[in-house]
Amino acid sequence: MISLRKFAATFCGALASAAILPAAPAAAKGPLSAATTAPGVHVIGKSDAEVKLTEYVSYTCSHCAHFEEEAGDPLRIFYVASGKTKLEVRNYVRDPYDLTAAMLANCGPASKFDRNHVMFLTEQDTWLPKLTKATQAQTNRYGTGSYLQRRQAIAQDAGFYDMMRRRGYQRIEIDNCLADEDMAKALAANSMTYSREKGVRSTPSFAIDDVVLAGTHDWKTLKFQLDLRL
Repeated sequence: MISLRKFAATFCGALASAAILPAAPAAAKGPLSAATTAPGVHVIGKSDAEVKLTEYVSYTCSHCAHFEEEAGDPLRIFYVASGKTKLEVRNYVRDPYDLTAAMLANCGPASKFDRNHVMFLTEQDTWLPKLTKATQAQTNRYGTGSYLQRRQAIAQDAGFYDMMRRRGYQRIEIDNCLADEDMAKALAANSMTYSREKGVRSTPSFAIDDVVLAGTHDWKTLKFQLDLRL
């Protein structure tokens, strides 16, 4: 089993910092319009928005979780819901845990993705320690048997089944998504492409109108560049 901490040290962006923002009128709990453009690629917001913001995200990345906690509502309310910006989320998978979470975030229609996505990031402090502190017997299950059995073991130990049930999913739907080998291969292939062709080396990373922003891994730096573009 590859060390998750090693992955995090290698890939996860650093220096997440706070941004001074006006108070949001309300949390963006309702669904925004969304479309799936490719496996692991979702566009949230108006298709004709002036600016496209792309977020490359890993569910096992602590800085990605911090970004969602800090920027999720301001980004959706003041930029996406206002029609100024459309948000394109691209899953960047780094390890089997990340892949399992991403497959479930992508489970079901496009309309469910955004809230699935937010759930895995905002509850990361609850589910990720269950995996990083797994016993040897547990980690053995994550690396043996069919790929479906491995993902089921991860999902069970992390509490993903209960999380997805809260989102309205039935056990058979969850297992069907975990069994989707085409999705698993696409997510892995996409991640390699983002590294090779886009130069994405850490998460979260961002692009504005398909131009990757060097050195931008936090809301304060991203907000400044978004505001300049708008």
